[in-house]
Amino acid sequence: MSIVVDTSIIIAVLTNEKSKSKLIKITEGEQLLAPASLHWEIGNAFSAMFKRNRITLTQAKKALDYYSLIPLRLHEVDISDALDIAKNYSIYAYDAYFLECARKYNSPLLTLDQKLIEIAKKMNLKIIEV
Repeated sequence: MSIVVDTSIIIAVLTNEKSKSKLIKITEGEQLLAPASLHWEIGNAFSAMFKRNRITLTQAKKALDYYSLIPLRLHEVDISDALDIAKNYSIYAYDAYFLECARKYNSPLLTLDQKLIEIAKKMNLKIIEV
C-alpha cells in the first residue's frame, strides 16, 4: 500500500518525538509518497526550530542524513488543483499539496496535523489516524 506522509510525520521521526515508534510501525514496508515540496518543508521546519533554540545546526544536519535514508517517492502535484484546495479550505498551498497528492494517488494521508485530518475527511480522502 502507498501512504502519503506529510512534514509533521517526517519531523516527528527525525526529532525522536514520542510518536516515532508508532509512526515507523505504521509505515514499515509501505510505499511512502509525498509532494516534491517536502524537501523544502523539512528545511523550513528545521530553520523554525533554530529560531526557538530547539535544535542546533549539527543536529539538523545529522537529522538530514537520516532523512536521506527514508525511502520516499516524491511526486509533482498539479499546482492549480492544489490552489483550488487551498482556496476552498483556507489553508496554505504547502498543506494543500499533501492533500492533492493523496487525492491524485488515491492513497491514505498520514499526518499529525489535526486541521489536515479534518479537511481530508471533508474531501472524503482516506486517512490514517495516529
